[in-house]
Amino acid sequence: MDNFAEQLVTRKETKSDKISRIGTLITGSLFSVCLALLGIIQLSQPLITMMFLFLAAAGGYMTYLLVQGRYVEYEYTFTNGELDIDKIIAQKKRKELLSVEVRTFTDFGKYSDDMVESEDMTLVMATDNIISNEYYADFEHSEYGKTRLVFVPDEKMLGNIKKFLPAKLRNSL
Repeated sequence: MDNFAEQLVTRKETKSDKISRIGTLITGSLFSVCLALLGIIQLSQPLITMMFLFLAAAGGYMTYLLVQGRYVEYEYTFTNGELDIDKIIAQKKRKELLSVEVRTFTDFGKYSDDMVESEDMTLVMATDNIISNEYYADFEHSEYGKTRLVFVPDEKMLGNIKKFLPAKLRNSL
């Protein structure tokens, strides 16, 4: 029988995320409007007017892309001991963050802010920004080296992960 679990986690927007998004909107909008106004001022020279209007449209589109890029979800897929983490941006673009065998975990448990990461450790945050639900997993990854994954598994995902943990980690939980 296959062990399979899938979970979608939406990253909650923090106060600094909101300020940054609003700042990006204001800056991008002002930049685009200024370019459009410069184009309108140069109506006597159609080539320059077209260039400014094109740049204004490009600036508006870039602003849109930057704002949309701040909406992030993470998808966890667990299949027979393998955990895959994907990052989904604006519900359109998917990027594989990592894939790891749970049997290779060297440490696993509840995550807290006071935990220390070593200098040579890669930290992969795939969480909803609510610290009380977070777990961590330490392992050696072929691409990232020494890695700590911070994520938010639900009960089904956690149950499947615990089945495949190395015996010493499973017994310590």
